[in-house]
Amino acid sequence: MALILNIDTAVEQASLCLADDERVIASAENNIAHTHATWIHTAVKELFNTAQLSMHAINAIAVSNGPGSYTGLRIGLATAKGLCFSLNKPLICLDTLEIMANAVKNEAKDLICPVIDARRMEIYTALYKKDLTRIAPPSAMTVDPNSFGAMLENNQLLFTGNATTKLKQVLKHSNAIFSEKTYTASNMPALSLKHYKQRIFADLSYVEPFYLKAVYFNKV
Repeated sequence: MALILNIDTAVEQASLCLADDERVIASAENNIAHTHATWIHTAVKELFNTAQLSMHAINAIAVSNGPGSYTGLRIGLATAKGLCFSLNKPLICLDTLEIMANAVKNEAKDLICPVIDARRMEIYTALYKKDLTRIAPPSAMTVDPNSFGAMLENNQLLFTGNATTKLKQVLKHSNAIFSEKTYTASNMPALSLKHYKQRIFADLSYVEPFYLKAVYFNKV
């Protein structure tokens, strides 16, 4: 058994879940943008109170480490690192795009394309098979009517994430399918458990958020 605290503050909605292996035993969400920093510490405490568990009972802490909101990623990683240091627990860093793909893998007919809004017509994206095998690494791109053209000719792409509204405006191909599902930290346990079993842990002293693009600290 592995008891893992999962933390996600990568996008507008923040969420937490406490999982026993892959089974979620307590969860919390914050849908108010720009309030993650004031919400998260109280939410963590209340999560453990709800589960009637001590924080020391956990085996590891997992965090959605990007790409995503610059501020959100810093909040999530700083919280996770602080808890790891104080509780002497290992840290697991997960790819936000893979978490998003995991949330909709049962909806996909062919390929999964998670997309995160990166302002204007830019997005962060990657490409996965249904079994979460990654076939295109995380990248930043500007979308236009020709985006994903070669892939859409031969594959059905299931798009998911907070940039789907933007994509719907320009992608009219019949193979472009858009999921309405919103991912949360409750979609992290299968991935965090895999990392825990394989002992894929981050170095607490040196790990940084995966911003993907250069950081401009006046952005949110």
